[in-house]
Amino acid sequence: MKNHTLAYLAETASHDAAVDLINEEAFGPGRFARAAARIREQGAHDRALSFVCTDDGAVIASVRMTAVMAGTVKGHLLGPLAVRPSHKNLGIGRELVRIAIEAARLTASEGVILVGDPPYYMPLGFEKVAYGALEFPGPVDPGRVLVVPLAQDVHARLKGVIGWRAEAAGDGTVLSVASLADGTAQSVGSPPSALPGISPTRGEIGKVAAVSR
Repeated sequence: MKNHTLAYLAETASHDAAVDLINEEAFGPGRFARAAARIREQGAHDRALSFVCTDDGAVIASVRMTAVMAGTVKGHLLGPLAVRPSHKNLGIGRELVRIAIEAARLTASEGVILVGDPPYYMPLGFEKVAYGALEFPGPVDPGRVLVVPLAQDVHARLKGVIGWRAEAAGDGTVLSVASLADGTAQSVGSPPSALPGISPTRGEIGKVAAVSR
């Protein structure tokens, strides 16, 4: 049985190389041909709403968010979400998704959108977007386009083109990552690199989660 000491952190530039490696390992070179990847190529992801999970200091999972305009919805595209094979089935991916959604909610994003498997994501709060309502810059299975609505009339406004938008949540406000775990998020004055790890169940600042496997 192996013990894992997990910490959830706001992504910084220092994590880029490790995140790229994790995504390459999870999705291979074909990831760049996907419709969602073409949106991400249009501009930078929103680092203020992107997170990593570390195990004893090593990055072992990541989720990124990219600001998008989807129809008339100012939302965020979630992904890539990837966990190293050595750390699957520990609930890490689900916790990263939950933290990212809560961060988006607190920064006035109108919805979190992704292309993914409904059986995995719908228990996390995602709903199916109307079939064919959004026009992606490439082929996509309309049945896998999902959204967590964070504003009124989101489904009614999710009609038309989806693409990258320059206006993002990363306006200099930094959220306490720890508070995202317990619904008490507030702005803090420290840069993302200074944010502590959190327990995925208790959300206590400076705490990490010990997991046995």
